[in-house]
Amino acid sequence: MKIAAIFKWPAAIHEGNGEALAFVDERADEKQRDALLKIMTGQDTDPFATMFAVYASTVTQMHEPVFTNVEFEVDVDGRRGRLSVPGYVETTGEPIRNKVSGEESRAQIVLPDGFEYEVADIGSASSRTTGGPMQVDFSDTYAQFANLHLNSHGVVRG
Repeated sequence: MKIAAIFKWPAAIHEGNGEALAFVDERADEKQRDALLKIMTGQDTDPFATMFAVYASTVTQMHEPVFTNVEFEVDVDGRRGRLSVPGYVETTGEPIRNKVSGEESRAQIVLPDGFEYEVADIGSASSRTTGGPMQVDFSDTYAQFANLHLNSHGVVRG
């Protein structure tokens, strides 16, 4: 099953007042939908054990979830990705590039005790909403590519 979301804040994330729109794979049955929404909102984890719980704590307007087709492809090592929720949002990600030569560059964030991941590759992303209650349009902005391995207690290490 696939899940995705659009988050939007009027200022810094920690200042709150964010809004969110969750997308859940249309193939999910009622029990799976409930479980996925609980995970996405941090209700099925230790307090603040995952980024889902942290982000949810900053959201004051949670739009009704949409049960739809979620297309997601990612190559973490290649630093490329694509998210499409038809009628709602289109996102693409790619490697950052050397400003002089245009060649792909590699930069990483290493957080051995991070609460989202241990290693993330930095990239560039563009996102645009095509409908729905939230409007965003970003081109060539910051992106991260990381393998996430989480359970209800946070990052699974080792």
